[in-house]
Amino acid sequence: MEREEVLRLLHKKPKVAKADRVFEAVVYTVLAVWTLVTIYPLIYVLSCSISSPEDVYMGRVFLFPASFDLSSYAKVLGADMIWTGYANTILYVVVGTLISCALTLPAGYVLSRRDFRPRGVLMGIFLFTMYFSGGTIPTYLVVRSLGLINNMFGFILPGAMSVWNVIVVRTYMSTSIAWEIQEAAKVDGAGDFRLFLVIVLPLSMPIVAVMVLFYAVGYWNSYFNALLYLSDQSKWPLQMVLREVLIRSDSSIAGGGGGSLIDQAYMAEAIKYTTIVVSTLPILFIYPFLQRYFIKGVMIGSVKG
Repeated sequence: MEREEVLRLLHKKPKVAKADRVFEAVVYTVLAVWTLVTIYPLIYVLSCSISSPEDVYMGRVFLFPASFDLSSYAKVLGADMIWTGYANTILYVVVGTLISCALTLPAGYVLSRRDFRPRGVLMGIFLFTMYFSGGTIPTYLVVRSLGLINNMFGFILPGAMSVWNVIVVRTYMSTSIAWEIQEAAKVDGAGDFRLFLVIVLPLSMPIVAVMVLFYAVGYWNSYFNALLYLSDQSKWPLQMVLREVLIRSDSSIAGGGGGSLIDQAYMAEAIKYTTIVVSTLPILFIYPFLQRYFIKGVMIGSVKG
């Protein structure tokens, strides 16, 4: 009898207070509305990209495609400018990520060392640059004086190192790697470079992955440096091509014009949405598999130590 009573109590659903039910209903409603607000632009852009140019131009697409037409994709994917932008973006992402990680990881390591006395002063200098910069015009003058206009490194170097990412790396290395390991390596005769390359860096692979993702996504989405320092269209990244398509509304930019003026206007409107899809699909496909690394990076950065 006692056993049956215990089982009955275990399977008995706890009573939920009315206030808790109201709170849950409000929370779920807000989340549902927020989800719809977030998803709607994505669905709308995708629907416009696979609808006929005329339906897009006339505003007949509300949520789902009014018709099925891939002519805008044929135009966009047949444009040399799009593929050149893709190639440039991939090159900038690979080179820029390598340079940024090569600057950020050693800086974070140095600032995480307990025996490095000036680290407080150096951290203050880093933080100052995080809140105050020289401004766009002085930075442009420096880049021009270095001969980096219309150069790949003019796009990469001005924002090659993020102070926030340095703080994240410093926090990880100071909290996740035991100081005793580094002291033992120093006793065994390891120098600073060897200590960093052989001991600290292999133990920091999670934060290295986070930094690679942060910088790679940042370079993929970047267009402002290209807008300032790259006037040669053959060196534009994909986001600059997208910006040009959206601003100029010219079908000849991505795929060439043809037909009557009204047909060109229809196609130009559809090409806007198609170019957005083409330029964002790689990130949309990759992000779900890498989301946990982004979340881990955010959580690491939220702990100051």
